[in-house]
Amino acid sequence: MQAATDDIRWMEEALEEARRAGDEGEVPIGALVVYGGDAVGRGANGVERLRDALAHAEMRAIRQAQAWLGDWRLEACTLYVTKEPCPMCMGAALQTRIARIVYSLADPRWGAVESRWRLWEGANRQVAVSGGLLADASLALLQKFFVELRRRKKAVASRKGAGYLG
Repeated sequence: MQAATDDIRWMEEALEEARRAGDEGEVPIGALVVYGGDAVGRGANGVERLRDALAHAEMRAIRQAQAWLGDWRLEACTLYVTKEPCPMCMGAALQTRIARIVYSLADPRWGAVESRWRLWEGANRQVAVSGGLLADASLALLQKFFVELRRRKKAVASRKGAGYLG
């Protein structure tokens, strides 16, 4: 029972990272790396703000955890992420030997844990996987973000078109 409670707690913190990303105009995805009951890496999506295609929340959390632990190996760590990792992020999790991945919302288009690809299958070490935790909260953040983004784009297009009216 404690493990489930801890998973919820950590996923809620990952959702806070996602909210922070959304507040900064990024797609709201957040990640956390947990080691021994402590969050040693946090990441909010930063692709647009940093102009870095590799600045996914998971990559940022993994890098921070490596720096905090002083090792590239994250063997006793759990990665919590608000959306199923893409192939790049799942590859990073495998390369850093993360022991467990807990994700919130499945990604049928780019999910590399269970939805589209299962990159961990056939890996030379076991990776425990759990999906769907607080998926509704993650989905709500993403839907709200994209509704607002479309509204802003429509408003800009309307203002541009208004310039052509006599």
